[in-house]
Amino acid sequence: MALVNTVVYVRDVLEFGDIHVAVAMVAFGAGSMLIALVLPAVLWHIRERSAMLSGALLLGTALALGVLGPGYCTLLFLWFLLGAGSSLILTPSGRLLRRSAREEDRPTVFAAQFSLSHACWLFTYPLAGWLGLHWGVEPLFAGFAALSFVVAAVAWRLWPVHDAVELEHVHTDLPAGHHHLTGAIPVGDGFKHCHPYTVDTHHGRWPRPGGLVRAMHRPFSGHDQ
Repeated sequence: MALVNTVVYVRDVLEFGDIHVAVAMVAFGAGSMLIALVLPAVLWHIRERSAMLSGALLLGTALALGVLGPGYCTLLFLWFLLGAGSSLILTPSGRLLRRSAREEDRPTVFAAQFSLSHACWLFTYPLAGWLGLHWGVEPLFAGFAALSFVVAAVAWRLWPVHDAVELEHVHTDLPAGHHHLTGAIPVGDGFKHCHPYTVDTHHGRWPRPGGLVRAMHRPFSGHDQ
């Protein structure tokens, strides 16, 4: 919304000049940079889930307020909030990805996240321009606010509140004596142990919330070797 429609809103709706467009973009960047600078220290005290969901709600709220047809000063404030909300989502993502993968798998995980995020932008950038042209800016604010709240609700539902780093789980297809099962306890048709859980060679699927995880082993590939 900010990157595509700042020029449209400031010049065509408010009928201000180029310097006002630049200041609006500075407001967006200031919100983003402020959060990026302070959030690493804050993340020692709150979890990534809280920060990122707060960012999604902040984006939705700022976009919803845009429906009121803000003047220039209010627009600067809303753009500051959009920048802050974006940074609340983006800044913790690196920590989250590092915690979710082994060191040797991190380049692949980061590449996948990069591709997925840019695929979302590939959809929403032209959507912001096309809908702004046919709907007008205020309805576009409402549509993007609704989209932000829906995505926040989906993230809240899919991301468990108690997202433990170490998870107890059962391996059912690794043979007794396998090096990964050192210290594991025989239970039923498998072996149970607990350690920091990542999707890797020996854990082919992410655990569901609650209960034990029956980790499915996947064969080695050339990349694993």
